Amino acid sequence: MIAITAALAAGSLTLTACGSRDEGGNSSNGDKTTVVIGVDAPLTGDLSALGLGIKNSADLAAKTANKKEYVKGVEFKIEALDDQAQPSVGQQNAQKFISNKDVLGVVGPLNSSVSQQMQKPFNDAGLTQVSPANTGTELTQGDGWKTGNSVRQFKTFFRTATTDEIQGAFAADYLYNQAKIKKVYLIDDQKTYGAGLAASFKTNFTKFGGQIVGSDHINPDDRDFNAVVAKIKKTGAEALYYGGEYPAAAPLSQQLKDSGQKIPLMGGDGIYSAEFPKLNKKAEGDLATSVGKPVEQLDSAKTFIKDYEAAGYEDDYEAYGGLTYDATWAIIEAVKLAVEGNDGKVPSDGRKAVLDAMAKVKFDGVTGTISFDEFGDTTNHTMTAYKVKNKAWAPEFSGEPKLG
Repeated sequence: MIAITAALAAGSLTLTACGSRDEGGNSSNGDKTTVVIGVDAPLTGDLSALGLGIKNSADLAAKTANKKEYVKGVEFKIEALDDQAQPSVGQQNAQKFISNKDVLGVVGPLNSSVSQQMQKPFNDAGLTQVSPANTGTELTQGDGWKTGNSVRQFKTFFRTATTDEIQGAFAADYLYNQAKIKKVYLIDDQKTYGAGLAASFKTNFTKFGGQIVGSDHINPDDRDFNAVVAKIKKTGAEALYYGGEYPAAAPLSQQLKDSGQKIPLMGGDGIYSAEFPKLNKKAEGDLATSVGKPVEQLDSAKTFIKDYEAAGYEDDYEAYGGLTYDATWAIIEAVKLAVEGNDGKVPSDGRKAVLDAMAKVKFDGVTGTISFDEFGDTTNHTMTAYKVKNKAWAPEFSGEPKLG
């Protein structure tokens, strides 16, 4: 399957390269203009399960638009680059997308820390970016959001994922008010995503009346957590909240249970991956939050799931599949608006036209109604808490967070 996909991808690149240039600078393929949507995600390394789900879901959106001829006279193509979850690589990828004039929008990345290195180059180039996974609140609202002074940072940045401010609050609300847990030990991996998520959780959990009985930072590359596990044991914690991603969360949880502490580890969407229970033999009862209602429960997602399976992708769509499809479709909708406003042709300044159209984008997507507020944030604040049952994530509760 990988070989076939690679061959198809190579074929599509050849077609693009052979096409002539139209007056807008975009490649022309027969009677259709090629519009490229960039995708940036970790396609190799520890987080590749999530990254490949992002790549495939974006690919499915482009293929669906082409099959439907959703934008008359336009053929969408995906160009996916591997950022290896490294900010410096993401920055290099941003420049590659910017230099390809056919690219009118970029989907991604997965990691907020990677996005921090991509946002300014995209903003300077006027190239629209829509992330299905970045949750760091400061990416859209700046550091002032913590004191109620939110200011939009980059006009080109949008996201279909909700913010850590909302996700952390939802987790705190769930643990304190529903799981009735009052004492929590707090750990983060010091990365942008993990630290922001832990900070939001702490703020809201303590406002509800919960107690943070201890806190620590870990290196996300570490896999031996016995020292911190021993510290947790002395505190009487009823749960461990972890701000970070599944490669470290899984062994942390297992070593916690191995030490005799039968308390759940809870994290955000960074641990909500099918890989987490595979890497953790004692994951049963652990908790995670993720954006939106479970894709499998949504009528709006049935076609996406069916089409994804029919496409034969080797990898699962994972936690961000539906959000990625919607992020890609948001760019497709913006291209449609730009083309319709320019006598049925891709405008000569396609990037500006697409960016201008983003404020008007609103549609019923896989994950619900998709639109963006004045910061570029999604207007959908629904979250879901999941629990590991029988070695797989199962939804427990969906709703919007009560703020502590």
